[in-house]
Amino acid sequence: MDTRITDPAQLPVVFEERLNAGDVEGVLALFAPDAAMRTTAGAVISGRAALHREISGTVAAGARLDNVRRHTLIGADTALLVTDWTMEIDGPDGVRVSPTGTTANVARRVGADEWRFAVLNPLGTI
Repeated sequence: MDTRITDPAQLPVVFEERLNAGDVEGVLALFAPDAAMRTTAGAVISGRAALHREISGTVAAGARLDNVRRHTLIGADTALLVTDWTMEIDGPDGVRVSPTGTTANVARRVGADEWRFAVLNPLGTI
């Protein structure tokens, strides 16, 4: 599978596709090696193992994500990605819930023409 994203605006689109397909490794391939993520519970995690646990748990809970890109602002080797999202997911009690939000994600150019998430913040400014 080609994991190279040459346009940072495509990161939320590909994230949605891979998460909805249950492709944990495909989602993780979108992160820079030193990336950090703020979970929807508010915890900040980093490192491949922690990201893998979070994404695996989301997939295991039957998540279905819908991303709507709002803005992509690129400056040199950094991009701000603002995306509205809705997710259907099984809560801890087994009841299906539909949280929503707006991200404030940061992507970074790696190599000559590849982009990856450096900071994933689904809670935006909350």
